[in-house]
Amino acid sequence: MNRTTKKTVFKKPEKAYKNLDFLNSRDARALRILAEYLHPKAQFLSQGLQNTIVVFGSARAPAPEDIEQIKAANPKDPRLKLTSYYEQTVELTNQLTQWSLGLDAKEQPFVVCTGAGPGVMMAANRGAYEAGGKNAGLGISLPKESVVNPYVTPELHFEFHYFFTRKFWFSYFAKALIIMPGGFGTLDELFEILTLIQTKKIKRTLPIVLFGKEFWNKLINFETLVEFGTISPEDLNLFHLSDQVEDAFQFITSNLKVET
Repeated sequence: MNRTTKKTVFKKPEKAYKNLDFLNSRDARALRILAEYLHPKAQFLSQGLQNTIVVFGSARAPAPEDIEQIKAANPKDPRLKLTSYYEQTVELTNQLTQWSLGLDAKEQPFVVCTGAGPGVMMAANRGAYEAGGKNAGLGISLPKESVVNPYVTPELHFEFHYFFTRKFWFSYFAKALIIMPGGFGTLDELFEILTLIQTKKIKRTLPIVLFGKEFWNKLINFETLVEFGTISPEDLNLFHLSDQVEDAFQFITSNLKVET
């Protein structure tokens, strides 16, 4: 009697760089970190981006169109104190983008860059978008933040897993910083940049605006750091306190080196 032997069909193994189980494993962490370095770099270069004006600030600042709803729910909602900062952020990044587009250069020399979230971040992207310019968004995967920022230029919109790779790209191309009122994340970003400048890890001129004198003066007495000798008096010159859009605009643009 003839018997046909059934051959076992083996599936061809998947290539390592296509194996999602491996790529999402602990063993491949170094590859994921490298991807969050190389992918943004490739995109930035393809879009001609070399200089950013980075805006940090609270994700909780309400847009004007949301104010009435918030008031109806709670007239004393503390987020209402942030309303003016949203509007001033839109105005400031709009002016900066118009200024950048008006420079005699091939590409848009300076591009607004944010954390791609809601609140102040969305306001900054919105101002740049409404001015007709490119803008960048370096998002981060968070459990409680899933708002899609519609104003970010798609080719310059990223979603990071690691905070430190995201912070690297915030600082690498930054030529100016605007720090609006914000929480722990904003303060973390501000003080890391100040530390990098103070320790000469960032050696270039980097104008920094702390916008909202009432907020910053209530939050921290920088003079106390000098009084106790924890920073030098000249370290107070690393940033500029401002309350007015025009003042912030003039400070930033007068301190930016424009290469055409």
